Amino acid sequence: MNKLLHIPEGYRDIYREECKRRQVIRDRLMNTLSLYGYDEIVTPTVEYFDIFGKEIGTTPSRELYKFFDREGNTIVLRPDFTPSVARAASTYFNDEKRPGRFSYQGSVFHNNDQNQGRLREYTQIGAELIGNGSIDEDAEIISLVSRMIHSAGINDFRISLSHSGIFGVLIREAGLNDDDAFECENLIRNRNFFGLREFLKSKNISDKIMELFNIFKPSGSEDEIDSYLSLAADYPDLSSYLSHLLELKELLKIYGCSRHVSFDFGQIKSFSYYTGIIFSAYTYGSGEAILRGGRYDSLLHEFGRNSPAIGFAFSLDLLISAIERQQIPVKINDGKTVIIYTEERKEDAIKKADELRDKGIPAEIVLAESDSLFNEIKSEYTDSDFIVMRGMK
Repeated sequence: MNKLLHIPEGYRDIYREECKRRQVIRDRLMNTLSLYGYDEIVTPTVEYFDIFGKEIGTTPSRELYKFFDREGNTIVLRPDFTPSVARAASTYFNDEKRPGRFSYQGSVFHNNDQNQGRLREYTQIGAELIGNGSIDEDAEIISLVSRMIHSAGINDFRISLSHSGIFGVLIREAGLNDDDAFECENLIRNRNFFGLREFLKSKNISDKIMELFNIFKPSGSEDEIDSYLSLAADYPDLSSYLSHLLELKELLKIYGCSRHVSFDFGQIKSFSYYTGIIFSAYTYGSGEAILRGGRYDSLLHEFGRNSPAIGFAFSLDLLISAIERQQIPVKINDGKTVIIYTEERKEDAIKKADELRDKGIPAEIVLAESDSLFNEIKSEYTDSDFIVMRGMK
């Protein structure tokens, strides 16, 4: 294999029409974020290893791209924007009283197993709201996510909502250890609820806790949540989490996006730094969530700041894939003028192109001495206007 003509596995080239479509969708998402008062922040592509270390609870070390700088420090390519934004907010905005609203876009990197067929570099677009821990901000974030998906042209989607604390409460009340919790988590992620029930039976779990573990089965109806809320009366934390979610769903009715939101307690938090609500967005044409997010009220403490926070990130690559598979048209503003000229009209062509550019009209000049080349050029620029300058003036 000629490595000069290939790229490493898990990476890809993006060009021409796809690049233009991505730019259109990226602009729509970023413009929607600005409508909600979010200011863009740019963090480095590399960070110190500790920013994403085990203590903070982000990406497993084996999935990080690690290398050393000249001083011998371990550096990583960022796998996730949230810790980077949390670090920057704690460094530069620690004295601000108003909540910080940060948006971002850029590449993240995961050194994953290529048997999974996933990209190792992909683009995230997201936001972090730092400094407000209210349920009102939980609702605004979900409504923002809904509006952003609509802005991308997708109208048929679902936002799955849960709470990161539910799983932990049930594990604790069942008296299970870390190994048991790991087994339960895998069974729930794989939707193997028969296996989960058999495993819990082997641990002699009480009937009430066994019934509460059924909450992880897909349902989403508020009536069913009410029944679990009654069962949770003896477990204050669980009762609080469920009540919070029901109240949040009511708030989302005010925003007009509750029809897109359903409960799915089978989603276990993807990052251990999540402390409150967690959510994912799904649509047709993507086997994975196009967005993930949640509340992380303890993460900034790692950077010396005690502040609640909530955020989310789109996978632009998965979003674009879903848009293409749903055959949603993305209008590209590709209008430009192509000036085809012969050698003796070069000066005229250059001046005309500059005249158009001064007016904000994209212009490209192409030398075409022969009739065959002239016709070939015109056939390639199918969406362009033409100015032909041939022969003597």
